[in-house]
Amino acid sequence: MATGMVEKGAAARGMGEEARGLLLVGLAALVWSFGGAIARAIGVADDWTVVFWRAVWAGAFLLGFLLWRDGARGTLRLVAGIRLPGLGVALCFTTASTSFILALAHTTVANILLMQAGVPLFAALIGWVLFRERVAGPTWIAIAAVIAGVTVMVSDSLTGKVSPVGDGLALLIAVALASATVITRRHAHVRMVPAVFLGTLISAAVAGSLAGGFAVGARDMGLLAVFGALNLGLGLALFVTGARLAPAALTALVGTLEPVLGPVWVWLAHAEVPSARTVAGGAIILAALLAHLGWQAMRRRRQAVVAPVK
Repeated sequence: MATGMVEKGAAARGMGEEARGLLLVGLAALVWSFGGAIARAIGVADDWTVVFWRAVWAGAFLLGFLLWRDGARGTLRLVAGIRLPGLGVALCFTTASTSFILALAHTTVANILLMQAGVPLFAALIGWVLFRERVAGPTWIAIAAVIAGVTVMVSDSLTGKVSPVGDGLALLIAVALASATVITRRHAHVRMVPAVFLGTLISAAVAGSLAGGFAVGARDMGLLAVFGALNLGLGLALFVTGARLAPAALTALVGTLEPVLGPVWVWLAHAEVPSARTVAGGAIILAALLAHLGWQAMRRRRQAVVAPVK
């Protein structure tokens, strides 16, 4: 009997951690969803300048968070102790955040969102091929529904300004995010906030060497501070903290809330009314996510009920 109670307790803790992880990832998606509205308001012409200042502000936020949580010595120890998995996550997020800004100059937001809808699929495939991480049938169905929903969302503008470079960068974003998700989950014992802080330093160094200049107006600097510290920095901290607690495919699936919410903020901030197809596609994605999370909750309850008692 005692053994059964211990097993039930362990199962409940595991389910609670997974739910907490998905909540954090959902909050990260919410924070990231403001990116399009903020980027639309920034008047800096040089993309590399935007990448530089966004990375600087994100790095400042993450450094402040680490100093508050771990102190100066703890932060130095954590950053100096980053191993290969952490470096991989740093490079993945550096690639994704930089490619996002550059892709906006070469292709449509619609194409970028369509490529990003593939993140759960890529995460599931990477996890299955490299680590034999099993993906449940309902999760595959939800992934397919999300891809279909994003396709409906962007179908009005797929004939817009596109280029192989822009679409290649959009695809690179999806692969980088999926890889970061899988690495974070597979190395759940590694704290990844120092890794993403390192990623912002790498991004700032690369962009700084390519930027045409660093001078920006006070208004744009304020927007860049929000774009970097809150949209990127806070989003990264939430994501890597939550992604270690839930399966990679499910984590990436919850992350697709970003393209659902993004058009809403652009509409409210810039009076760009979303089309009927955008609303319909967003409804499909939201319904798929809610249905899948509901199925997950019911499955966890059944598992808790049938846990063996010894």
